[in-house]
Amino acid sequence: MFLGLDVGTSGLRALLADEGGNVIGVADAAYGVSHPKTGWSEQDPQDWITACQSAVAELRGEHPEAISALRGIGLSGHMHGATLLDADGKVLRPCILWNDTRSAIEAAELDGTEGVRDLSGNIVFPGFTAPKLAWVKTHEPDIYAQIAKVLLPKDYLRFWLTGSYISDMSDSAGTSWLDVGARDWSPTLLEASGMRRDQMPDLVEGSAAGGELRADLRADWGIKGSVVVAGGGGDNAVAACGAGCFREGEGFVSLGTSGVLLAAKSAYKPDPASAVHTFCHAVPQTWYQMGVILAATDCLNWLSRTLGQTPATLAGRLPNEVKGPSSITFLPYLSGERTPHNDAQIRATLAGLDIGDGPAELTQAVMEGVAFALRDCLEALKGTDTSFTRLLAVGGGTRSPYWVETLATVLGVSLDIPDKGEFGAALGAARLAMTATGADLASVMRAPPISHTIDPRSDLIEAYDTSYARYRALYPNMKALMT
Repeated sequence: MFLGLDVGTSGLRALLADEGGNVIGVADAAYGVSHPKTGWSEQDPQDWITACQSAVAELRGEHPEAISALRGIGLSGHMHGATLLDADGKVLRPCILWNDTRSAIEAAELDGTEGVRDLSGNIVFPGFTAPKLAWVKTHEPDIYAQIAKVLLPKDYLRFWLTGSYISDMSDSAGTSWLDVGARDWSPTLLEASGMRRDQMPDLVEGSAAGGELRADLRADWGIKGSVVVAGGGGDNAVAACGAGCFREGEGFVSLGTSGVLLAAKSAYKPDPASAVHTFCHAVPQTWYQMGVILAATDCLNWLSRTLGQTPATLAGRLPNEVKGPSSITFLPYLSGERTPHNDAQIRATLAGLDIGDGPAELTQAVMEGVAFALRDCLEALKGTDTSFTRLLAVGGGTRSPYWVETLATVLGVSLDIPDKGEFGAALGAARLAMTATGADLASVMRAPPISHTIDPRSDLIEAYDTSYARYRALYPNMKALMT
């Protein structure tokens, strides 16, 4: 048996699978996010451990025999988080999360340092790990002086599981300390932000062994033999493993809390100027590129809170098929934006509102705005010779047929909707656990069965292209107004 643990932003998911990849059981445990100041986003690392204990206890209660036969654990987690430990392995402060923008000044300074983009393959975004440490050095010098190790969220959970300081290349690629082409820590990048190699964990491939489960936990969980903990990876790379996406030309689009358009790559071809992320994949000698928008279903959640109607109710106000673009233009920059603008200060806009517009019209505008933002990601990816004829569509937003057809038409790409079941990061983590214990990578990383495909509406592509051009023209005007 194999266990996948996905440390998400709002909760941990634990998935138990057998050696054939069949899902035996799933358990979830929620936790919160703290926002002590505007632009800040933090989490208590103890919450991840408590959630893991809770989820494993639930699985053990339902499947004790399966847990006792556990042979591997895989890890996935939200990227970029700065978990700071002292020499005794004690947490020094709450983890600064991926969507925290306090280090915008430090990020800009690092990004302007000669050689940083060339080695890291990416713009230094405020959400990345290195600028967070530069912020701590300036604003919390007493804490900075005590830092012995910096761990990413899933790797702090690994530290609790194994007692080892280990990370993988895919997660570490989002720190701005990794030479992404060479798949190793860069002395130059570390020096640029005042960090040392001894403060970094050791590195393994995501599909390789990255520690062993502690004996006391094996005894507590009723496990009979030794358990390998795989290297694992960042959430999007591991989700790609769950979706069977690791070959050139394969990709997925995710309508989750944030939005992602990801393409697997067989070679390292960065294009940082476009704000495209280029990271190591969770499997050897493979990379991936992605455009990221900071708010996708979060935009619908915002509208839900504002109107006092559930997201499902709002989505239900729209028909199952699109009729044409809205007269309202929505920029979905509720928390700033990454691809293609790299703009932590820009905020969302609704333009073109009419006195007769109500919840249905606002919902349509929000869904279109998110689709247009993902079109921005597609256009950025085209600059690296990336193209798609079809994409796997995943995430909670895909439950809306209207949203998916809008997205397919805006992107001009057919979208495959998987059958109901598990195919995300938790399953990908379990699959990495299998490969870490000797399973063949290609046979394990299978694509999910497809329920149906939604094609672009050829009769409406021109109308949506016109609406997208209006969307593109709005950003520079709003930027000028806000500066």
